[in-house]
Amino acid sequence: MDSTPANRQVDARDRDGEGRARNARPRDGLGRPLPYGTDGVERQPEGVVRAPAATVAEAQRLLAAGKPFHAHEVFEDAWKSGPEEERELWRGLAQLAVGLTHAARGNRAGGPRLLRRGAGAVEAWAASSGRPRPHGLDLAGLAGWARALARDAERDGSAVDAAVRAPRLRG
Repeated sequence: MDSTPANRQVDARDRDGEGRARNARPRDGLGRPLPYGTDGVERQPEGVVRAPAATVAEAQRLLAAGKPFHAHEVFEDAWKSGPEEERELWRGLAQLAVGLTHAARGNRAGGPRLLRRGAGAVEAWAASSGRPRPHGLDLAGLAGWARALARDAERDGSAVDAAVRAPRLRG
């Protein structure tokens, strides 16, 4: 017998096939939720384990296509599944992608803040690891790109074109 009161909704959250909470709303190219039933941009699968070279290649493809939110998800997979000594690298790269996402959405405060945080994270990782170009990534160039974009976004105050302002991960 079900003891749930008749006036209480059991669990209205979207769930995946294994019962974990997952928002199933469609999203636009910058990851913003759209109304149910709307055609959205195909989402990145979550939890994909890739080799570092494949992570960089997939993230670059998504960045060039103007999909920094999706690139962030690729970096997040590497952050969660990669070796412990590289987690802060991938986390910093994810912050850069989210910073670009917010700058493309016109978030004049959040975009620059995340871009600077990501720049600091990849620089700190490079300094502590002694690896300024892990997996061919140009960490100094990415930090410079992020700080320049942060300045531009604050100064101009309008949304940036994510594809036009996307970084080259390998320089």
